[in-house]
Amino acid sequence: MLLNKKLAAFGAMAVVSALALSGCAASTEDANAPVTLTLATVNNGQMKDMETLKGEFEKANPGITVNFQVMEEGDLRSAVTADVANAAGQYDIVTIGAYEVPQWGANGWLADLTPALTEDKAYDVEDILPPVRTALSVDGKQYAVPFYGESSILMYNKEILDKAGITVPNNPTWQQIADIAKKVNTADRSGICMRGKPGWGDLFAPLTTVVQTFGGTWYDMNWDAKVNSPEFTQAVTFYKNLLDTAGEKDPVSYSFNECLTALKNAKTAMWVDASVAASMLEADDSPVKGKMGYAHAPVVKTKESGWLWSWNLAIPANTQHKDAATKFIKWATSKEYHQLVGKTLGWTLVPPGARTSTYSIPEYKEAAAAFAPITLEVMSAVNPAQPGVNPQPWVGIQYVAIPEFQDVGNQVAQLVADALAGRKTIKEALDEGQKIAQVAGDAHKK
Repeated sequence: MLLNKKLAAFGAMAVVSALALSGCAASTEDANAPVTLTLATVNNGQMKDMETLKGEFEKANPGITVNFQVMEEGDLRSAVTADVANAAGQYDIVTIGAYEVPQWGANGWLADLTPALTEDKAYDVEDILPPVRTALSVDGKQYAVPFYGESSILMYNKEILDKAGITVPNNPTWQQIADIAKKVNTADRSGICMRGKPGWGDLFAPLTTVVQTFGGTWYDMNWDAKVNSPEFTQAVTFYKNLLDTAGEKDPVSYSFNECLTALKNAKTAMWVDASVAASMLEADDSPVKGKMGYAHAPVVKTKESGWLWSWNLAIPANTQHKDAATKFIKWATSKEYHQLVGKTLGWTLVPPGARTSTYSIPEYKEAAAAFAPITLEVMSAVNPAQPGVNPQPWVGIQYVAIPEFQDVGNQVAQLVADALAGRKTIKEALDEGQKIAQVAGDAHKK
């Protein structure tokens, strides 16, 4: 992966210090001495479940204690990035996204887990969903393990569509979905809900996949920006027209939670977003439990257009407790852990999108029958190395795996949101976005 020169130089310095520290740790770590691991993680239900169950690991591994530091996503990113990049050593285990793993792995900021994973046949690293494992590897080395993963799927209210006499294909096109959305759109209910809130992880999570299936991309293989290319423009124009004719009112105020609420309350008929939402739609307290249908994300020129995301456990290269940290992350991402969650907390709470074997567990198959098969289908089919029509110089679907993308994506998302709201034309927004994206692209040219 290409890194900008400044970051690469900084990364090289971090590697030197990290290797020195990790080398020291390897020579001084006493397998019999008490160890306290500090784990930084995101504040969500799956991670809270892991904290609830960590006592089982501690019982099986006397002398190892795991302390969780739970933070909101933005705070977690800031704290972990600063700690790992500066080799500060505050954390022994970190929870990071698929966006960070390949960059940090290439920088040498994370421990290479490949030997520990491949040599332990009981762990069965080959059982990790192949696209997820690819997204967490650099040059054949795996730098993190997925705690749970997701793709994006089409979710729709069967009652609304059945009443309109409409059947949704399992592999729809965007044109088909746009036609359906218009037919079921009413004054009190949108035909479809899509993210419009500015942000690289908000609006551009789904919109980037639309761009890709229309044949567009953020950058070509030479790192020349393609934000105002005909294909990118066509995709954004389609997205705006869809929202204008069949979407929610004021789309720039909608992201994941808002669309989830709208679908739960039958205020929209369809939604394309993260597959993890299906477990919430099918929860016992959901008013649409049993009323939902699920299909692959719509396409135009590609076979699939679902995204790929995972929350992962990784070990900073300079930890003083690599062996103990490795034991814990293997436990928390093992087949046995999935069984433990199912038997103690409930089968619908088993972390999805990480292991293929999870989808063969009879109890899980029954509890998650409405959404598990389609989640596995999509996650196994997407290609993070080339999600669009043309090759790309990074691995990732709904993001560009370069440090600058958070800023670039946020700025361009604001411009596009302005276009969605009618404050700019699409051409004005994408022409401005092209200039912003090219500055970052120039930093990655050979």
